[in-house]
Amino acid sequence: MSSEIAISVRNVSKIYNIYDSPMHRLAQSLYPRAAAVVHRVGARRLAGSLRERRGFREFHALDDVSFELRRGETVGIVGRNGSGKSTLLQMIAGTLAPTSGEIVVAGRVAALLELGSGFNPDFTGLENIRLNAAVLGLSTEEIDSRMDAILAFADIGEFVKRPVKTYSSGMVVRLAFAVQAQVEPDVLIVDEALSVGDAKFQSKCFARLDTLKQNGTSILFVSHSTEQIVTHCDRAILLDDGELQQDGQPKDVVHTYLDLLFGKGRKVKGGTLESDDPNVPATKDDALVEVPDGAFELRTNYNPYEYRWGDRAAEISDFRLTTPDDAEPGSIASGTPLRLALSVVFHQAIRRPIFGLTIKTKDGITVYGTNTEVAETPLPDTLGGKGTRTQISFELDSRLGPGDYFISVGVASHNGEDVIPHDRRYDAIHLNVHGKGFFGLTNLDVRIDAQELTQ
Repeated sequence: MSSEIAISVRNVSKIYNIYDSPMHRLAQSLYPRAAAVVHRVGARRLAGSLRERRGFREFHALDDVSFELRRGETVGIVGRNGSGKSTLLQMIAGTLAPTSGEIVVAGRVAALLELGSGFNPDFTGLENIRLNAAVLGLSTEEIDSRMDAILAFADIGEFVKRPVKTYSSGMVVRLAFAVQAQVEPDVLIVDEALSVGDAKFQSKCFARLDTLKQNGTSILFVSHSTEQIVTHCDRAILLDDGELQQDGQPKDVVHTYLDLLFGKGRKVKGGTLESDDPNVPATKDDALVEVPDGAFELRTNYNPYEYRWGDRAAEISDFRLTTPDDAEPGSIASGTPLRLALSVVFHQAIRRPIFGLTIKTKDGITVYGTNTEVAETPLPDTLGGKGTRTQISFELDSRLGPGDYFISVGVASHNGEDVIPHDRRYDAIHLNVHGKGFFGLTNLDVRIDAQELTQ
């Protein structure tokens, strides 16, 4: 392996045997040749059962995965739950053996695979620091020289003298990361551990990761936060169903991942997405395309975990989210002009319908909301006739901070006293935003000026 390569993963597969019954598992482990006999006996008792000859079937957690990680490089790994991310990291860390293929790691490896993995809950924080640092190869003198830096980074105060079993999950990850990061490993593996800490601690962790990277440490970073992947990684890898689907620029890989995560009836093929439904064209036309009932749920940005309610006298049957350069974008740059068009079908006559939208963060914080009544939008008097279809469009400059957002849409009416919800689709549309030069929920386009004043 080249001296510039920190990790080489070559045609690695991990296969688990899923047994039909405990009897088959026992027979296979004790008497492999007798397993088929046991299976045949069981098959005669269960007539018509379609079992495999060996009494088990194979589950491919990873299937022929290959990639390399260079020294000083940070690579992000994304994928849906069950895609094989944690299995891959465990094999690289050496806690799990591949079924086939080869993994070569150069140098000392530190891994944060689970909160406090390797910690003894009955030992104090100080005792666990010494134990973990020794396992990572540090001598007693090296541990003593770095103890102050570890304690300062963890910043858990007097708790460091108490048993770890009394810690909160956030305190455990603080101590674990402090130990792993301060030993300056050749390879650092981080699996979602930083999602537990608060914003201040996360900022400190990423600053430390940048320092390690500059010193030559190679970092494998798994996170469901697409913002973190794009911001902190040089490269990204997408795993899906145990296969490596894409390896490239973080932004491109994240777009594909978001399409997989929130898309409907779509699959990856050759690193690009294809739609399984011919009725969902990707065009940039202003007008909504003619689509069958239920096309809303087939759109790329649709969130299947939406909350929907209302009397359905009017129904939001379709939507199109577009930018000047992209139809149905999975991710956009902050400030990009965005157009959301809704197709609304009126099953009953509705006087003065109200159309609205709300944009929220993934944590449920409302960033912006409006509707045609609040905005005093003039609407045609004839709008809302029974059996008619209306298109309503919202156009905005998406000055949102980096992160994931959900758009809620709705149609309602006012009977003079109360608002009557006809179709409200909460968190129905997903949007990912990336940007640089600021942080927070929105870009206020601040101009900064500095002048030197003479005495």
